Amino acid sequence: MKSGYSGLTPTQITGLFLGIFGLILPFLLPLGSLSFAGQIGLGIFIMAAVFWMFEPIPIYATSMLVIFLQILLLSAQGPMYMDAQLPASEPVELREHTWQIPSGALLDDQTVLVVTEPGKTEAVPVEIVERNGQHIIIRSEELSADQAIVTNTKHRLVNYIPNSYTDYIGTLANPIIILFLGGFMLAEASVKYNLDKNLTRYLLSPFGSKPRFIILGLMLVTAALSAFMSNTATAAMMVTVILPIIAQLEPGDRFKFGLALSIPIAANIGGIATPIGTPPNAIVIAALTEYGKSISFTDWIIVAAPLVVMMLIFAWWLLLAFFPPSVDRFNLNLKGKLNLSPKAIGLYVIFGATVLLWITENMHGIPSSMVAFLPVAALVTGSILSKSDIRNLPWDVLWLMAGGISLGIGMDKTGLAVWMISGFDWGAMGYITLILVFGIVAVGMSNFLSNTVTATLLMPLVISLHTSGVMGDSFNLLITGIVIAVACSLAMALPISTPPNAIAMSTGIIRTKDMAKVGVIIGIVGVMLILAYAMFYWPLVTN
Repeated sequence: MKSGYSGLTPTQITGLFLGIFGLILPFLLPLGSLSFAGQIGLGIFIMAAVFWMFEPIPIYATSMLVIFLQILLLSAQGPMYMDAQLPASEPVELREHTWQIPSGALLDDQTVLVVTEPGKTEAVPVEIVERNGQHIIIRSEELSADQAIVTNTKHRLVNYIPNSYTDYIGTLANPIIILFLGGFMLAEASVKYNLDKNLTRYLLSPFGSKPRFIILGLMLVTAALSAFMSNTATAAMMVTVILPIIAQLEPGDRFKFGLALSIPIAANIGGIATPIGTPPNAIVIAALTEYGKSISFTDWIIVAAPLVVMMLIFAWWLLLAFFPPSVDRFNLNLKGKLNLSPKAIGLYVIFGATVLLWITENMHGIPSSMVAFLPVAALVTGSILSKSDIRNLPWDVLWLMAGGISLGIGMDKTGLAVWMISGFDWGAMGYITLILVFGIVAVGMSNFLSNTVTATLLMPLVISLHTSGVMGDSFNLLITGIVIAVACSLAMALPISTPPNAIAMSTGIIRTKDMAKVGVIIGIVGVMLILAYAMFYWPLVTN
């Protein structure tokens, strides 16, 4: 039910006020060692998380707002930090090891901050001798007369070096964004010239007319298309393929539930297979690349494809076990004609060349993001895609991804990410347990939130575990990131979990209880497989 307030539902209004309150909440709480910039970052993080969950504004608008607030409140060119200088002065030596300092220079009753380099400070232990109005007499054997101590430990520049606003704006041109843009343009052109339907026709024909093999064929085709196209678009197309098949079943035949569920399940799983298959992959790869852990297009396929195959086989078995076929064969109409117009042929050449260059990246060394500019340039130069086609691209997804990358940069630069993990003894958990926890949390969160949002929120935590060193040498940043990406795509228990789920649910064929039952089992088995791959297979192919 809509409220009268700007057309928002009561839930959205609640989210709006909670998000605004979350933005200022860190300044109302005693947060100990968190810097002023970290408090700003925490406020932006809370606001973004709440807005992404409740959607009082579109999720892409939240990403735009995140970038804007970081430029305004955290960048060196923003009004908060423009021309700002860290207040510091030399201590006055009264006698040996005894100093007079301003009262605001005490971080606590036992510590002052000494400037070691621009924007960097080091805590020095002191002993209070006497408090005298605006000054304090202290003893310390570690201070010297030529050292500068911070005279206001609450200053916004303490433990923070503002970065350029271009770091936040530049996320819109991040190589991963370009990689996805190329993928989106190929998908748009494939739909325009019916390449997707023709591929479906050719790929599905070898599976014959027996129900169990038809459902296997549907899942393999859906997964294969989702690896290179939007899994949302793939699910929307493949649902139209299964409707005539379902029409051949009796009204009470439970096999129709399995047919309808096979499409979103395969679309979600198939997206794991390539870097462009689903946004969580891109979020994770972008975060890993920032810290020198790049992974090529081909390497990602080597890492992900075996898991995708196993999950597809398991899901196929599960659907047949829950919804066994009651007929011996189906009549499939796979007739169609390949588009042989000059522009369609141009698309086929560009599509083939792009995919070939992507999967042979390890041989020629051209980064996949560079290759992605081939379809970006060629499809518009050859008028294969028109201006209206370009407008139809899912720009909102690219904005969402850019906002997530920007949020991660801000959390890292402000020290927020490290602060968030400092209160928990991660080292006592053990690396294998940590992997299991991240897998469970990612699947659980993604069932209720966008899987892109989940990856966006979890990756800064993973990065901070890496940079802080709290997990020791056993921590593998690359594998942990892969765990997050894969686990986010295995959440499919609810209609709201993923767009393919929602599309399949819109047919009116699927019951929520069936989707939940199958989705929960796939999620549990998926996490167990992720743990096994993280322990035994991924270390072999990522070193």
